[in-house]
Order: sequence, then structure tokens, then C-alpha cells
Amino acid sequence: MKQKLLVFYRYLPWLLLLAGINSLSALMLWLADTDAFFAMCAAILLTTVLLFAAVFSVLLFWDQKKKQNFEAFLNNPDTCQEENLLKAVSASEADSIRLLGRILREKELALNHAKTDLADYEEYVEAWAHETKTPLSLLTLVLDNHEEELPALVRFKLDYARSRMQEYVNQMLYYARLGSARKDYLFQPVNLRMCIEDILDDYLPLLKEKRFQIQNHVPELQIFTDHRGFRFLIGQIISNSIKYCANAPTLTFTLEQSEDRAVLSIRDNGIGVRSCDLPYIFEKGFTGTSSDVRKKATGMGLYLSQKIADDLNISLDARSEWGRGFEMTVSFYCRSVA
Repeated sequence: MKQKLLVFYRYLPWLLLLAGINSLSALMLWLADTDAFFAMCAAILLTTVLLFAAVFSVLLFWDQKKKQNFEAFLNNPDTCQEENLLKAVSASEADSIRLLGRILREKELALNHAKTDLADYEEYVEAWAHETKTPLSLLTLVLDNHEEELPALVRFKLDYARSRMQEYVNQMLYYARLGSARKDYLFQPVNLRMCIEDILDDYLPLLKEKRFQIQNHVPELQIFTDHRGFRFLIGQIISNSIKYCANAPTLTFTLEQSEDRAVLSIRDNGIGVRSCDLPYIFEKGFTGTSSDVRKKATGMGLYLSQKIADDLNISLDARSEWGRGFEMTVSFYCRSVA
């Protein structure tokens, strides 16, 4: 009905012109022969209504056909669809349609090239990340097998550098995957406590370097999620706590659980975040004004965590008081381990 009204208002001047011509013809007949006018009054009125309805129906049909052809042309602006649309438009609109078709085809070609380039970039980044992990794994193997041969300080420094490089490689890999249509998430049961312990083990050199005290109060609990994505998410939160720690740093893990929902709390006693910065910590590249350390950061860790959390149907909520620590709560569906 709305479409009919739009067509009616669009062609209203021409319909009024048609009505005016019929009225003028009726007036001429009345002036020429009054008796004949009254005799033919009903026929004139009926003819006017039928002619008006017929013209309106034709206009509505062509307008709908033009709309259908235009939508098909926009979805696939090839020469075939362009010719179909040209048959449904006036000669004055034909040049504009041809120009539009040429521009759309050029844009579509550029978009296809961009998609190809993006796919090549993603493949290169993933290949680079996996190739980089090979020497990192070799370094880990050497450090483990030659622990007694290396001075403790040297081994610690090498292990520290390896952990940092591993984190940056993972960040780059997940960032490259964000815009990809291929997201290879594999949802499966994951033991939450064991997962946290494995992540802490990955960050052990960084935690030791800052002399962190770890308090893990998370019980045995099975959650259903993507293991790699969840580990990366929690790892970025831990990394954030390491970067912005204070004196005598602590990192505490607690869990609150309902029937089918669990809330994991990760709390530190670091420098925290100013209240004016807190609403923006998940934005890409945001580092805030809390300290000189934050000004040197990339602002990508929590941004990537939020993006992965959205994909995994996990809720993140941050709380902080400036100078008194930072807390991140991670909410997800779960089930208890029998």
C-alpha cells in the first residue's frame, strides 16, 4: 500500500492533468449540448474513473518493474542487468544508469582485488607467525635441555625474552584473524583451573621478574569454549596486570558460580585505571593517561580480548580504582566436573 501511495504522489501532476482534460471535455460537451451532457454524464464519469485506474495501474506496473530491475542491477551490476534496467527507464535516465554501471563495476573489481590482497595478507601473517614459533620452540627446548649449563641469570633473561616474543606473535596472529571470514574456533570442554595454571606457566618468567604472588582460588570446573581463544583472552588480562603492577604485586583468581553461569574474577593490586579512562579500555589503540608505562603500550591487548570474547559469547567487565588495583570479570556458561 505504501508503494502505491508513493507512485500516486510521484505521478500526481500527470494524473491531475488527465483529470483536467476529461473535465474540460465534459465542460465543452455541456456548453455545446446540455441535454446530451446529462444523458452521457454517467458514461463520462465511468470512463474517467476507468481511464484513471488504467493509467495508474500501468504506471504502478512499470515503477515496480523498474525497481526490481534496479535492485537486481545493484546486486550484480553486469552488462546484462544494465541492459534490462535500461529497457525500464526513460531516455533521460539512460546515461546516468550507464555511468552508474561503469562506476559500480570498477568498484566491484577494486573490492575483489582488495579481498584477494587481504586473504594473501592473512595467509602471510599466519605463515609468518607459525614460522616464528619454530625458533621460539627451539629456544624453549634448548633452555629446558641445557638448564644446568647456563647461568641462572642468562637463562632467566632468555626465557623472559622468549615469553615476550611469544605474546607479541600471538597478538599479531589474533589481530590478523579478527577481520577474517575464516574463524577456526573449536568449542570443546575445557577445565578452567588447569587452563589458568597453564596460562600462568606461560607467563611464569614475566611473573617471576616482577615477583608476583599468585592466589588461584578457582575450583575444578568444566567450561565449553574454544581452548586457544580462551587462553589468549585470559593471557592478555594477565599480561595487562604484569605491565601495570605496583610494589609487592599480587594476582588473585576467584570464581562465583550459579547453575549454568560462572563469573571468573582476575584481580591485581597494580596502579589501576583512572575513572575517566575506564569506559575506553576496550577500544583499539587506547592507552589512557594513567602512567608513562601506558603511554608506551600498544593498547591492543584488551581490545583483542573483547573481540574474542564477543566471538566466544563471553562477557567482560572491568572495575578499577586509581592506585588501588584493577579487576576484570569474565562471565561464561559452565558445568561442574563430576
